[in-house]
Amino acid sequence: MTIQSGSVMSARDRSSQAGNKRNALRWDLTPDDIRTSTDSLINRVKAVYDDIGSLKIENVSVENTLKALAHAKLDYASSLHVLDFPQYVCPSKEVRAASTEADKKLSEFDVEISMREDVFMRITALQKKLQDNLSPEEKRFLDRLVTLGKRKGLHLSKDMQEEIKRSSKLICKLSIEFNKNLNEDNTFLVFSENELGGLADSFLNGLDKTADGRYQVTLEYPHYFPLMKRCHNPETRRKMETAFHSRCKEVNTAILEQLIQLKAKVADLLGYSSHANYVLEINMAKNASNVSDFLDSFYETLKPIGVKERKYILALKKRDCLMKGYRFDGQINAWDLPYYMNQVEQCKFAVDKDKLIEYFPLDVVTEGLLGIYQELLGLKFTEVEHAHVWQENVKCYSARDTETGEEVGQFYMDLHPREGKYGHAACFGLQPGCRGPDGKRRLPVAAMVANFTKPRKGWPSLLQHHEVETYFHEFGHVMHELCSKTTFSEFSGTLVETDFVEVPSQMLENWVWEKEPLKRMSRHYKDGSPIPESLLDKLIASRVANTGMMNLRQVVLGKVDQSLHSSPRADTAEVFAKHCQDILGVPATPGTNMPASFSHLAGGYDGQYYSYLWSEVYSMDIFCSRFKKDGIMNPKVGKEYRRVILEAGGSVDGVDMLKTFLGRGPCQDAFFQCKGLKSQKTPTL
Repeated sequence: MTIQSGSVMSARDRSSQAGNKRNALRWDLTPDDIRTSTDSLINRVKAVYDDIGSLKIENVSVENTLKALAHAKLDYASSLHVLDFPQYVCPSKEVRAASTEADKKLSEFDVEISMREDVFMRITALQKKLQDNLSPEEKRFLDRLVTLGKRKGLHLSKDMQEEIKRSSKLICKLSIEFNKNLNEDNTFLVFSENELGGLADSFLNGLDKTADGRYQVTLEYPHYFPLMKRCHNPETRRKMETAFHSRCKEVNTAILEQLIQLKAKVADLLGYSSHANYVLEINMAKNASNVSDFLDSFYETLKPIGVKERKYILALKKRDCLMKGYRFDGQINAWDLPYYMNQVEQCKFAVDKDKLIEYFPLDVVTEGLLGIYQELLGLKFTEVEHAHVWQENVKCYSARDTETGEEVGQFYMDLHPREGKYGHAACFGLQPGCRGPDGKRRLPVAAMVANFTKPRKGWPSLLQHHEVETYFHEFGHVMHELCSKTTFSEFSGTLVETDFVEVPSQMLENWVWEKEPLKRMSRHYKDGSPIPESLLDKLIASRVANTGMMNLRQVVLGKVDQSLHSSPRADTAEVFAKHCQDILGVPATPGTNMPASFSHLAGGYDGQYYSYLWSEVYSMDIFCSRFKKDGIMNPKVGKEYRRVILEAGGSVDGVDMLKTFLGRGPCQDAFFQCKGLKSQKTPTL
């Protein structure tokens, strides 16, 4: 099963992005350096807040309050990356540990400065004083500061503020612990060659072996997903599925269930009926009721398709068990689903995955991907020679505008797994692309972190097609970060509404389902030959394979997330099991707890996981209405997209960006048509 992998990653609810100096990022700090720099940053920013907080109310101005805050936030965002990013990528465990501790300390500081009542009073006074003398982005920034202050309870009593502050600090600390546990998990299973029947030589050759010749299979994506999709042996798949959804089960279940209680408590203190309603208030969706309606409408559309697909999968399993001599238990188990969904693709669409992977060596995909993005967005990428990086295989690139030659920003590519590294695929914003105190644009920097198979002797890194899709998705986030041209760091890059943040990256996934770009990013790893036309046609046709079950899986995750964050407390394993059975029609594996390894729940998507489906509706509308219609490699449309959607960052509401680019309000038709589902002819929320 393909789970939507990847998110715009940050350590603190995507409220801070780091950096301010061009090509001055240091990755050689010692744990002591990190501790010293953390204290220095805190003291520097606190001094600015102290100055603003001591102003006489009648003396507040744009210069001494609004701009002073903007510069402090930029300074903070510009120094943060060296301190909190290494925990996800640094090869040194000691540096990762120091980075995690710095993250905890800075998280507490975030809470402290966000709850400065003295500063809030000056901001509200400035808002009353200045009604019409601000630029649109200045007004948006000021209004946002007031809104965020109220959402921290700064209009409430001192006792309630202190309670909110204590709980918020603990929430930050626990969220970091939750994700640290997952990053540090190094579980692996050992199987004989016979137990791994059905897996390709290219996969087996990439595995480490034990002294007695058996294979070590980790729970990292490049091992887990190919095994679950291809291994004939149901017992092997059961063991892998059980281990995968038992990662950090004991410790993270306790953390997650404590987080749910704490967030419900804070929401209640702030006057909200649930944490979900609290977080959704500043999203496009606005409230939990709208999200529930959205997910329910999807479920109703997908339900009959899911029933049909499950019947077909069960028939495949029955036949498979008969042919291979396995006992048929009459049901679809969680460890059956990825395997038989892969079989559906082979039976209905005849997609030869073993053959297909040979045409997607990582270096060829990278070359094609960079070329497509450059052509589409009017950019030129150049690898930075002798760049300072955190690990020898990481590459750094400079991006320039093709017309002006002006440098737009820089990005890093860290594409292979290693011990202690962040285990999913994500874009990390490292420096904001906004205006500095001198009025000049600060160049943004971002990093794409992924876990594609490492090359081995005689075998290059070969990507599954779904990994190519993930690559395009995450690089879409990188471009959102790099193309941003906002005044304030608060709105830079991906700092948009959470249910809009996936729109640009999901929109660009469409290129991996179109012939022209697929040809540009593929060549056989041995002789450089192109993908046969027949295989290409079958791959593109297979886009609608399992569309009911895959999207029902997204409904399950969205519903689980909403349920957990609409309650004062929850049994997370029970909630997940119930929704799996009720919506997907597949029982959760006994003894496991998927939410305990669901990093989104403690990584900024709490109460907001529906965003993936929600934003995919918009992304399909953009693609079909503009790019598909006018040419998917049309540079005119690409540049308009860069200007209207990417450069604006969060300085404009998502729905207003959509209306400008589409020339109308968005609707769901394109999504359902693309998925091979019945069109609903219904406008989105």
